[in-house]
Amino acid sequence: MREADDGPRSKRAAILGAAVEHFGEVGFEATKWSEIAKHVGIGQTALYHYFESKAHCLLTVMRIGLHNSDEAFRAATADAPSAHEALRRAVRSAYEISDLEVRQNRILQANIALLVSERSSEREEAERLACRELVARIERNWTELLRQGMDSGEFARRDPQLLARTLLGTIVAVWRWYRPGGETGLDAICELVTHCCVRIVTP
Repeated sequence: MREADDGPRSKRAAILGAAVEHFGEVGFEATKWSEIAKHVGIGQTALYHYFESKAHCLLTVMRIGLHNSDEAFRAATADAPSAHEALRRAVRSAYEISDLEVRQNRILQANIALLVSERSSEREEAERLACRELVARIERNWTELLRQGMDSGEFARRDPQLLARTLLGTIVAVWRWYRPGGETGLDAICELVTHCCVRIVTP
């Protein structure tokens, strides 16, 4: 959860990590701001040095999660020899993540509606807009991958944006129910979702 501008004495990454744990386990609404402070070992007023509200912290968690997803997609598909292989790598990159990132994705899916309406706080609004841009960028990445596969004849010719949204919906729906340590592991989920995505695009 540490970002480039976090100083060595900054508590910001620790606050974000605690927020991910609490928001991911009991939900944003059920988490008290004071619980985050207690987890980190600081006074509640110290939280406001880093985040002006619990919602500001939540939007930051969401933005970092989206950024990580975008980076993972780009790294996974950069040198893929074919569109089919790029698709497989892209799906795999979505599931090769830590338990902390699983919680982050759960938080994102549970609170995605927060990105719809403008925020009255300037800092919250800046994070919301950054999240929306990342959502659009991720969708463009997938749309372009599918378009390339269609142009090469590897994928069936369909509306690439609609298809991208369908595949992304399939991939991220997992975070609504998946829990680490459950009966089904991420490897098995990845294998099934990859198979489904390949079947959807195959002519």
